[in-house]
Amino acid sequence: MINNSNATGAPDYSKKECWYQIPEITKDVDTFYIYPTVYMGTNEGDSEYAPLDSDEVKQGVEEVKMVQASVYEESTNVFMPCYRQAGFKHAGEVSKRTGNLDAAISGIPYEDIKAALDYYFTNYNNGRPFIMASHSQGSAVNKYVLKNYFKDHPEYYERMVAAYPIGYSVTKDDLESNPHMKFAAGESDTGVIISWNTEGAKNVEDNVSNVVVLPNAISINPLNWKLDDTYAPASENKGSLIIDEKAGKIDIGDVGADAQINLERGVIVTNANGTPIDMTELFGPQSYHNDDYGFYYNNIKENVAKRIAAYKASH
Repeated sequence: MINNSNATGAPDYSKKECWYQIPEITKDVDTFYIYPTVYMGTNEGDSEYAPLDSDEVKQGVEEVKMVQASVYEESTNVFMPCYRQAGFKHAGEVSKRTGNLDAAISGIPYEDIKAALDYYFTNYNNGRPFIMASHSQGSAVNKYVLKNYFKDHPEYYERMVAAYPIGYSVTKDDLESNPHMKFAAGESDTGVIISWNTEGAKNVEDNVSNVVVLPNAISINPLNWKLDDTYAPASENKGSLIIDEKAGKIDIGDVGADAQINLERGVIVTNANGTPIDMTELFGPQSYHNDDYGFYYNNIKENVAKRIAAYKASH
């Protein structure tokens, strides 16, 4: 049993077992990656927040590492802390009741990630530039980091190459009330936020409720890196992830993942050949939430390298 707590209630990040990954340092840029919801918490007696020693969480994080965090590994050293995330059931209930995930993630999950960042910057980062990356619930926490933690720590924030809180809305209101946060305007600006949610036409046409899509959301197009509704055909896609679950491996291929921003809803609309997430009550009938990374995998990988090169050229 892992000792989950120190005096503040957060995990003791000086202990290696409180990290899923502490990488060998082979690159001169880091990524701090906050994983999405992998703990369901749907069984009788399950806690609202994930235990750190849960096998369900470990298995989920391994899968996420393969299909999401791996996109950063070619260019950066990827750090992945454990944290007591909100269970899927609890997060869904909070979102339904309040309209967003804030009440579920602003306490325990954010406090844990704050403690992990404190330890990371003091003991692991050694002054290197870094990327803040995440998906889904991890991106909701990442937004809290961008809004609050980096407001309190501008000395770290100035070394941030970019933030990729993908799969949870960054909104116009977020930016207006936090002037230190800047959304990306193109493919190589730095110190900026890169984010989108991926849906099919049905979600947009029916204007359905989607737990990760908030009012006044903003998305950047992951194929042409524009903020307008210029259509990017699948021919601009440099390769999507294709998962072979039986073999437990991933390949790069073509699933027809085009991209166009629907400006009114603030999402990416695609005609990709994919399977919508089956939790329609929370995400609507045609959300490609699980493919926010996978559909655009090679384009993201290339973009990470481009922003790092731009950062190095200007520092």
